[in-house]
Amino acid sequence: MRLEGRVAIVTGGARGIGQATCLALAGEGASLVVLDYGGGVDGSGAGHGPADEGADAITANGGKAIPHYGDVRDMETGTDAVQKALDQFGRIDILVNNAGILRDRMLHNMSEEEWDAVLDVHLKGTFVCTRAVAPVYREQRSGVVVNTSSESGLGNMGQANYSAAKEGIIGFTRTIARDLGRYGCRANSIRPRAATRMTLSDELREAMERTRKEGMAIGSGDTESSPVAQIESWVPEGVAALTTWLCTDEAANVNGQDFIVTATEVSLMTQPTPERTIFTDDVWTVDELSSRMRSGVTRGLENRFVPKKG
Repeated sequence: MRLEGRVAIVTGGARGIGQATCLALAGEGASLVVLDYGGGVDGSGAGHGPADEGADAITANGGKAIPHYGDVRDMETGTDAVQKALDQFGRIDILVNNAGILRDRMLHNMSEEEWDAVLDVHLKGTFVCTRAVAPVYREQRSGVVVNTSSESGLGNMGQANYSAAKEGIIGFTRTIARDLGRYGCRANSIRPRAATRMTLSDELREAMERTRKEGMAIGSGDTESSPVAQIESWVPEGVAALTTWLCTDEAANVNGQDFIVTATEVSLMTQPTPERTIFTDDVWTVDELSSRMRSGVTRGLENRFVPKKG
């Protein structure tokens, strides 16, 4: 019960990693606002069912939870969710920004709407709810934010919109760690690997379903090294465990950090720092850079994304 008496808002909290996070937080004693718009993976549609079911699952186990159906793209969703937490539970201590959608497309085919939709949900949505808790955190001199980023932010084909949003969340996290840190608050980000409706393709879902129907034991015999077995082992509960731990007092020294997390691994990402530097006594010229860049800065670099030969 490391979080007994504390109150959390989890966006995208009704399914996948968000649902697992809500259950993990509740398991440590936190009361929950399960915020979920109830839309599809691409952001289409909406409904109250998922948030209701998420809250019901917590209360059925003896926890405390209320649903919220807001759209994280709207500023009033953040302020309303915070107010509901204060009205229902008397405080707010934890915000997990997890809501997200996908609109994958190769860059040359990506539409403005596909770009805007993903940036709005992921990046603006993270700002919306963090902006709403910030005045409360500042006043009470405590509070935790955990933001869900992605390894796709490091670069992933066909996800220019998603990558930009997710790496933007990393920069946002590093900055709010500074902005809120002076008031005793903390902000960190995670890059999860988990098998959820957002990460699995239709083809892989079908393969996993066939595996189950054929009675093949995942993780045993010849199946244990198959892609299906490996991805099925990426249960979201492991990701939720790290998110929950980051919200406890045991992580008081962790602020502005970035983690990759799977069901069985946690890695602390390095903070970007200059690797090689050259200097000049005057303003750079192209001629001087031509004579010094390849030996001083770009030596050993390889373009890994050139067209394949043949």
